[in-house]
Amino acid sequence: MYVVNSDNMRQMPALNWTAVFFFNDNEDLFDGYDSIMDDSSFLAKLEDVEQNIEEHENSCLAQQTAKSIKHSCEDDLTDSVLTEAFHDASLREFPASHTVFQRDVSNIKIPTLGIVSTSTPDVKQSKQPAISTNTYIDSNKSAPKARRSMTDQLKRAMLENAASSNRISKTVLQKEAVMSEEINVAMQAIESVSMEGDLGPFFGLPSKVKDLILRLKGIQDLYEWQKACLSLDSVIQRRNLIYSLPTSGGKTLVAEILILKEILCRKKDAVLILPYVSLVQEKVRGLSSFGIELDFMVEEYAGSKGKFPPVKRRAKNSLYITTIEKGHSLVNSLIETHRLDNIGLVVVDELHMLGDGSRGAVLEMTLAKVKYVCKGTQIIGMSATLGNVGDLQKFLSAENYTNDFRPVQLKEYVKLRDSIYEVNPKEEDGLTFSRLLSFKYSSAMQKVDPDHIIALVAEVIPQKSCLIFCATKKNCENVAGMICKYLNKDFLKHREPEKAALLAELKDSGSGCLCPVLQKTVPYGLAYHHSGLTSDERKLVEEAYSSGVLCLLTCTSTLAAGINLPACRVILRSPYVGADFLKRSQYKQMVGRAGRAGLDSVGESILILQDKDKDKVKNLVSAPMETCYSNLLHDGNRGLLSLILSLIGLNVLGFMSGTLLSVQEVQVCQQKTLKELIQESTEILKQKGLIEASSYVPDNAILQITRLGRATFKGSIHLSYCDVLYKDLSKGLEGLLLNSFMHLVYLVTPYDMVSLCKPDWMIYFREFTKLSAAEQKIAAALGVPESFVARKAAGQSVRKCVDAVVVTRLYLALVLYSLLRETTLWNISDRFQLTRGFVQALLSSASAFCSCVLHFTEELEEFWAFKALLTELTRRLTYCVQAELIPLMEVAGVMEFRAKQLYNAGYKTLAHLANADPNVLVNSMENLYKKQANQIVSSAKMLLQEKAETLQQEVDDLLMLPNDLPSV
Repeated sequence: MYVVNSDNMRQMPALNWTAVFFFNDNEDLFDGYDSIMDDSSFLAKLEDVEQNIEEHENSCLAQQTAKSIKHSCEDDLTDSVLTEAFHDASLREFPASHTVFQRDVSNIKIPTLGIVSTSTPDVKQSKQPAISTNTYIDSNKSAPKARRSMTDQLKRAMLENAASSNRISKTVLQKEAVMSEEINVAMQAIESVSMEGDLGPFFGLPSKVKDLILRLKGIQDLYEWQKACLSLDSVIQRRNLIYSLPTSGGKTLVAEILILKEILCRKKDAVLILPYVSLVQEKVRGLSSFGIELDFMVEEYAGSKGKFPPVKRRAKNSLYITTIEKGHSLVNSLIETHRLDNIGLVVVDELHMLGDGSRGAVLEMTLAKVKYVCKGTQIIGMSATLGNVGDLQKFLSAENYTNDFRPVQLKEYVKLRDSIYEVNPKEEDGLTFSRLLSFKYSSAMQKVDPDHIIALVAEVIPQKSCLIFCATKKNCENVAGMICKYLNKDFLKHREPEKAALLAELKDSGSGCLCPVLQKTVPYGLAYHHSGLTSDERKLVEEAYSSGVLCLLTCTSTLAAGINLPACRVILRSPYVGADFLKRSQYKQMVGRAGRAGLDSVGESILILQDKDKDKVKNLVSAPMETCYSNLLHDGNRGLLSLILSLIGLNVLGFMSGTLLSVQEVQVCQQKTLKELIQESTEILKQKGLIEASSYVPDNAILQITRLGRATFKGSIHLSYCDVLYKDLSKGLEGLLLNSFMHLVYLVTPYDMVSLCKPDWMIYFREFTKLSAAEQKIAAALGVPESFVARKAAGQSVRKCVDAVVVTRLYLALVLYSLLRETTLWNISDRFQLTRGFVQALLSSASAFCSCVLHFTEELEEFWAFKALLTELTRRLTYCVQAELIPLMEVAGVMEFRAKQLYNAGYKTLAHLANADPNVLVNSMENLYKKQANQIVSSAKMLLQEKAETLQQEVDDLLMLPNDLPSV
C-alpha cells in the first residue's frame, strides 16, 4: 500500500499490493504541471464566465412572456460562451484532466424551447458522454434554484479526476492498455487465420511476454527452429502436433509459449504433463512468475497435491502442471463434471514415456480420453527420443516436426583401453580413431583406476563441469571418493567459502548429520547424486552444481531423465544400467547432457567400454531409436482393465478404436484380437465385483459400475489391490485404534513398496517391543503376533502360516510411524538400516497413497469415519515436519531445510513469504541465489492467490441465488 500526504511519501508493505491515495485541498495533484487551485486570474475568468451565463439565463426568463424562447437562449448560450473567455495561451499546456473537462463542457448542447441543462460533466463516468439533467421551465412554477459555483464544481471534478487517475500509475495503465490491445489483436488474428498474415507482436502474444522471457529466463531471441515450429500451420490452426529434437534443443520454451497463447488469447485452461514430481515442482516455480505477471493461476498436481475436480476459477484461467498419474485423475474428474472443454491445450513432455510400462499405460489412457471426449482440445507431444513416430501420429491424429538442432555441437567418443575413438556413422564399424589418452599413473593408481577416469575428468575440471554416469548407486559413491583421493590439493582452494557454506547447509538439512562421503568430496568440488540422497540433499547438490560451486557429479541414469544439469563433458562409466545393457534412448539422453549453451562451443561424451562389449557398443551408437509400443497389456492387461473400468464409470462408450493399442493391434495383440481381450477384461471386472450388468438384451448387455468399482477408479487404486484394500479398511473399522496413528498408518502403507524391502528381524523385534500394549494387540489382530517376530529374530523356524505381505507391510508401517513422531529421517535411516533416499521415497509414496485411499473411502458410505482421519494423516505424511513449517513447505520447491531457514529469518507464514523482498532473502540466507529467491517469492504469491481464489469461490457459491427458488 502506498500512502501519500502533502509533506512526504512513504512506502508500506501490504498483502494486496494495491495503491490507495489520500488527498487534501492544498496538494498539487497534476504531476508535472502547476496547480491552478491558487491561480486567481484563471478563477477570475471562470467567475466572469459564470456571471455572463447567469445574465443570459435571467434575460431569457424576463423575456419569456413577451418573446419566443427559441432565439433568446440558443443564440447566446452557445459553445463560445464558455470558450471565448479561455483564449489564454497558458491553457494550451494543461494536462489531460483539465482538457477533458473543457472538452466535456464544450460538447454540452443547450436544448431549445425552454430546456436548460447543467453545465458540469459527470467526471465519474468519463468513459461515457456527459449526461444532462434536463429541467423544463414552467411560468407557473417557481424559478429554479441558483446554480452551484462552477469554480467549486471544477475544483471538485479535478480532485475526483486526480484521485481516480492516481490509484494506478500512468505507466502501469499504459502497459496494461497496450497488453490488452495486443491480446485482442492476437485473438482476432487467431480467429481469422491467414497464412500470410502476422499473428501478433510475439507469435500471437503481447510483447510483454517476450520481455518476461528475457527478464525471467535470460532468453533474448528464439532459435530459428523454434520460430519455424511456432509458425507451422498445425500450430496456427491448432492441430495436434508431435515435435522431437535432441536434448537441450529448447523444446520446452516452444511448449510454454503455446501454453501462454492458449491461456491469454483463447482464455482456456491448459495442462502440462511431466514424468517426475521433481520436474513438476521445478516447473511450478519457474512459471509462477509468469502467472503473477500475466494474471493466471499455476496449480501443482503431484504427490498428494491437487484437488479433484479442480476449483472453478471466477475470472482467471489455470495452468495445471501434473505428473502422469495425477494428470489422468485430473482428466477423469473433468470428464465426470462435464468440464473437459475448459481445457484448450494438453502438453506432454517426454512423449516416449508411452512405452514405459504401467506409467505408459496411464499416459495412453489420459491422451485417448482427451482426444475422444473433447475434439477441440489441442494435444502437443514433445520428446528427444522417438522411434516409431508414425504410430504416435496416427494415435493422436497429429502432424510431426523434427529437427536435429543443438545449441552446442555434440561430439561422441568411445574409450577402449588408452585409446579414444570418435563415433562416426560413415565409417564401416562406426568408429574413427581420435587420440591416445595422455596420463601419468603410478602402479597403485593404475590398480585403483584402470579405466583412467581421473585423467579424463582432470582435463576439464574445475574450470569446466563434468558428469559421470555410473551403473549403480554404490558405484557413484565409490567413483566420487576415488577421484578426490588423487586430485591435486589446489582443488580445495577453488570457491572454498561457497563449498564450506554448502557443507553447512547439508549438515543443517540432516538435522546435524552429514553424509561422510559428501563431507570428503565436496571440499574438492565433487558430489554424488542418486535416489539414496534425501530430496533436500539432492536439491542442494543440484543448486551448487548449477552455480559452479561443484564441478563434477557422479550420478545414475535417472539424472539424465530428470532435471536439466548440462556439463561440458559427460562420461559413461560403463554401457550398463544396473545389470542391463544400455538402450539407445537411455544412451542418447545421457550424452545429450553434454554441452552448455552460452558457455561451451562443443560438448563431449565419452563412453568407457571393455573388449567384451565392443560389438554391442558399435550397435548402440549407430542403432535407430527403440519402437514405442502400447502398454495397456502390460502386467497382465492391467492397463486395459483400468481403462475399461473408468470408461464404464464415465459413461464413455465406443472408445477403444482411439487408443495406441488399437493402432498397434497387429504388433501387440499377437495371440488374441483386441475385441477378445476387451471381452476377457470385462469378465474379469465382473468377477472382481467392479462392474455389473444393469439390464440384459441378447447380444447387448448394458454394463454399469458398482460402488466398489467407482471407488477404485475415483481413488486411482491399482486393480490388484482394490479388493484387499476394501477388506483391510472393513476389518479396520471393527477395532480401529485411535489413540495413536499406527493403525491408520498401516492401512495407508503402499502395497507396491512391500517388494522393495526385506525386514531385518532383530530390528523388527526391537521396534515391536517398543509399541504400547494396545498397538501390539492391533499388530496381532493384523496377523503379526509378538511370538512370531521373536522366533524370526532368534532364527527359529515358525510353523504357523503368516502372510508375508502383511508382515513386511507392518515393518514399513513402523518406519512411517517412527517418522511421524518427529524423529529425524537420518535417525530412522540409521535405526532401520535403510538408505535415506528409500525412507523418503516410502514417505512420499505413503502420502500419495493416503490421498488415494481418502478418495476411495469418500465413495463408500460405510467408510465415512475415515474421511476426517485420512485428511489429517495425508497432511502429516506429506510434510512430516513441525506444524509451524507446513505453511512454508506448501510452496513449490521449499524443502525442510529451506523452510527452517525462512522461519528462523522471520518469514513464518505464507503471507510473509509472498510479500518478501527477494534481495532481502538473498542477504539473510546462505547459499540462496537471486533467481531462486525470485522463484520462491513468486511461488508463494501464486499459492496465496490460489487459496484466496478458492475461498472467494466458496463465498460466491454460498451467496448464489438458487435457480429453483420457489416464486410467489
